[in-house]
Amino acid sequence: MRLRIDLAYDGGAFKGWAAQPGLRTVQGELVAAVRTVLRVPDDEPLGPREVVCAGRTDAGVHARGQVVHADVRDLDTDEVDRLPRRLNGVLPPDVRVRGVRVAPDGFDARFGALWRRYAYRVADDVSLLDPLTRGHVLAWPRPLDLDAMNAAAEHLVGRHDFASFCKQREGATTIRTLLDLHWTRDAAGVATATVRADAFCHSMVRALVGCLLAVGEGRKEPAWAGEMLHAQRRDPAVAVVHAHGLTLEEVVYPGDAELAERAEQTRAKRAADDVDSPTWTAP
Repeated sequence: MRLRIDLAYDGGAFKGWAAQPGLRTVQGELVAAVRTVLRVPDDEPLGPREVVCAGRTDAGVHARGQVVHADVRDLDTDEVDRLPRRLNGVLPPDVRVRGVRVAPDGFDARFGALWRRYAYRVADDVSLLDPLTRGHVLAWPRPLDLDAMNAAAEHLVGRHDFASFCKQREGATTIRTLLDLHWTRDAAGVATATVRADAFCHSMVRALVGCLLAVGEGRKEPAWAGEMLHAQRRDPAVAVVHAHGLTLEEVVYPGDAELAERAEQTRAKRAADDVDSPTWTAP
């Protein structure tokens, strides 16, 4: 049976989501916890390839709204209901299961998602610096002009090749649909970027934020963001900001009846983008 697991974690002590030999990862901790709770021996098929997340976060990135699917042996209703408490009993305190339920037919945590929403938080004034949030908010030494940053962000929203803002992987497309990118200040005054897209490529959000910070502190004009986008190549002027300011906040899926169709559409679109992208190279 397939389970949907809603997960939150502090990414500060992890080498990212994906399991890697000899390194501490979120996926590695979750798989170990599932094996322990369900008493699955190491030589039986429950491993990293069967625990799939909606968004593979990089080292140091946090999550409040990560979604995972896991394929496990059949469980009865009571066993499923007890899983959050049992998993949290064996997981380390920087990973928390927030919910477990039987996944609807056709559910795929990765390919079934409509969009993912991240937040990036920046404290750009000494009055905003808080030692209690230092692991989740980037301390920035200069004040930021959010109006200029939002003007620059308008050049980036839409379906584009984001090669200028992604770490290129051979054979992988960098075409994405950026649905929303805007900056506001929270009640305390911390500058917060909301970034929402159908999917993200490696380091994309942190590079977008780095680009907009250059505009916000007055080093670049808003139009420069569009110039970087259309260049379709990495530029040293676009900094990839630190991971600790970034949090995966939410993943949204269609209704149950549309899940299987959405997953197939996403796979087909991604395959077409891989072929059509001007930055694509044969594997």
